[in-house]
Amino acid sequence: MNWLDRLRSPRSEASTSAPAIRDTLLRWQALPLPDLDRPHFDARYVVINTAATGLDLERDRVLAIGAIIIDEGMIDPRQSIYAPVDENPADTLAEVLHFCGKLPRVVFNAGFNRMALERLWAQWLKIEPEALWLDLFWLLPAVFRPELDGPTRLAQWMTIFGIDTFQRHHALGDAWAIAQLFIALQGHATRLGAATARALAELERTRRQFTTPA
Repeated sequence: MNWLDRLRSPRSEASTSAPAIRDTLLRWQALPLPDLDRPHFDARYVVINTAATGLDLERDRVLAIGAIIIDEGMIDPRQSIYAPVDENPADTLAEVLHFCGKLPRVVFNAGFNRMALERLWAQWLKIEPEALWLDLFWLLPAVFRPELDGPTRLAQWMTIFGIDTFQRHHALGDAWAIAQLFIALQGHATRLGAATARALAELERTRRQFTTPA
């Protein structure tokens, strides 16, 4: 049984949106894989962020998902999505997955955001989509050290770079701030030789191996 067949479960058959979900997932499946060796300013990334009742994966729940595309180093507000997660979120989660495609995913604090999203996709869509995740929690200090060393919170990095957003602690509002931070990181990382998504992933892996978060 493949992941599309699983949508024929009793829960899915009871939902009038099951055919639409299947169509969305088929379109997502047909999307091409990204070239992880393409230079940052000739590539596309998706910044993804959640708003939740808290940061405990076992007790708290995701309230909304926000995502923004970065295309060739530019943010286009028209390429964004804000999706509240209701009590029957399969349609929403399928749309978010299709929006994100198979692009490298940029987050701040993958320990919560990635895990929460992957659990939701597994629970409601019965799939575990593979993608490259890049976590600015690790990458920002890795790229800007020793010039900027020590901050561990999104708000601290926003203050350092003079970044503002239309609403803090909002899934899309914080995604907008994370996107601006990632663009700043792209330029500096390129000068350091980490000019591709694959290079950033290796830099993050190295940082994780030799650093204990504060």
